[in-house]
Amino acid sequence: MSGASATSEKIPVRVYGGPTALIEYGGLRFVTDPTFDPPGEYPMPLPGNHRLVKTDSSPVTAADLGPIDAVLLSHDEHDDNLDNAGRALLAEVPVVFTTDSGAGRLGGNVRGLAFWQTAELKRPDGGTVAVTGVPARHGPVGCEPITGDVIGFMLTSDDLPSVYVSGDNAALEHVKEIAEKFAPVDTAILFLGGARMPFAFDGALLTLDSALGAEAAKTLGARRVVPAHYDSWAHFQEGRAEIEAAFTEAGLADRLDFAR
Repeated sequence: MSGASATSEKIPVRVYGGPTALIEYGGLRFVTDPTFDPPGEYPMPLPGNHRLVKTDSSPVTAADLGPIDAVLLSHDEHDDNLDNAGRALLAEVPVVFTTDSGAGRLGGNVRGLAFWQTAELKRPDGGTVAVTGVPARHGPVGCEPITGDVIGFMLTSDDLPSVYVSGDNAALEHVKEIAEKFAPVDTAILFLGGARMPFAFDGALLTLDSALGAEAAKTLGARRVVPAHYDSWAHFQEGRAEIEAAFTEAGLADRLDFAR
């Protein structure tokens, strides 16, 4: 693992509600799945009158974050991962990493990554940060024609501890694949919330729930777990209390960092 000798360093991470977090890594500033809109409803691209409901305001605007070097966008097709204000932000940053299909839809400065594909960004100090796309699946096996493509990310650098961003992943088998290549992971930003839709896949999980998140943390050997994607939207089934309970039961409470 890159930066294995540097695991005593704490990478700055701040979560701003939903899936949106700011990561400061190697002198670069990354934002995950930008969502800054006020509460409201968003129609879903499915048959029937299905809507995503945002319940809480973001504590910041995109402008409040200051200069951003890159966006890590797990997918572009759902408003709880990329809303109107988030879309406006994309054009203002040097590069956006997302799925290959998302890059085709968004165009411009958006770069698609396949699973295990790596892009390098130059650090201000002359080093490099590797951004690697890692596997994710937004629901049960075979969900992709409905939920669309999704991707996670690994940030690594020779002298820095690693950071994993899960994206909207519900598949522990993908977490195991990632662990085989990158464990132990220093900081795991896990999209939790146990998202479900009663009309989709018989209510199967669309993201990890709290118990699966604890299992993912063990699999990754994560020193620190930063939960995201568990509040601010009505379809999240589990919040901070459930996350704390599951990690306590798993003996991992000391690894949690809500980074708010």
